[in-house]
Amino acid sequence: MEHIKELQDKINSEIKAMSFGQDPEELYKPIRYIMGLGGKRMRPLFTLLSFQVFNSDIDVALPPALAVELFHNFTLMHDDLMDQAPLRRGKPTVHKKWNDNISILAGDVMLVKVYELLVQTKNDKLAMVLKAFNRCATEVCEGQQKDMLFENMTHVTIDDYLDMIKQKTAALIGFSVGLGGLLAGEKTGVIENLKNYGVNIGMGFQLMDDILDVYGDRSKFGKQVGGDIIANKKTYLLLKAFKLANKEQKSNMTDWLNKENFDNDEKVRAFTQIFDDLEIYSVTSDKAKYYFDQADRYLENTGLLENSLIQLKEFTTTLSNRDQ
Repeated sequence: MEHIKELQDKINSEIKAMSFGQDPEELYKPIRYIMGLGGKRMRPLFTLLSFQVFNSDIDVALPPALAVELFHNFTLMHDDLMDQAPLRRGKPTVHKKWNDNISILAGDVMLVKVYELLVQTKNDKLAMVLKAFNRCATEVCEGQQKDMLFENMTHVTIDDYLDMIKQKTAALIGFSVGLGGLLAGEKTGVIENLKNYGVNIGMGFQLMDDILDVYGDRSKFGKQVGGDIIANKKTYLLLKAFKLANKEQKSNMTDWLNKENFDNDEKVRAFTQIFDDLEIYSVTSDKAKYYFDQADRYLENTGLLENSLIQLKEFTTTLSNRDQ
């Protein structure tokens, strides 16, 4: 059984060796650029850790695991464009470094490459893998559309938000973990529990991401701190603040949300002060912990031996304590 660091090194080595194409350079260089920005490689690592519970021959699971990471970066490239985000992992986003059209087209090629990797799955598992991936990819797109719609909606509930992140973020993490069991030929019940474990990890992870967007260290976070506030994103922090705020605080937040011209830093400071007054950091952290605890329960429901799950649990602990 290979350890987390060994698996991460293997994933990074394989990504570095990937050949996406050369000509025209403007099409393929952005792909190499975003894939070379690093990141936690969380999703392919989950696939390999999950597969390794049942089978030590991880080379079998490597191509579909890499497909998951490539798909994730494809969604980031298009997501950054839709949000007009300036930074990704501390570097200029693809649409900023090149332009919008290149970002769209390079992302499209990445999706084609995803399927090139997925079809390397063994024939007896291929149809199931493709069906599960297509369902997951559709959920991710649905979640992204909801996220964009929420920006201009005056009434979004906390349940609406949680449903959105379950699709946009958690579905792919759930697929990643379940994929390991699927590739290993495990029973449906085990695969579903692994998937639900991943979904709950994804929920907790996104809530931590919401916290870091406001309270993260810019040098570690790698994205524009306060970007969600600037873009009027309906995050858990904002929605919970409206639920707990007094009349004056609600009015203040509403005024900021309706402003078309404003100083970014001033807006971020104003919301952060209200979040501090309402102890939103603590409230959101508690909600994230709830999902991480739920994830542990699904892992226990697999009925798998405790010692076979050590690395999955270790990685979960790392994610629940993340600061970037």
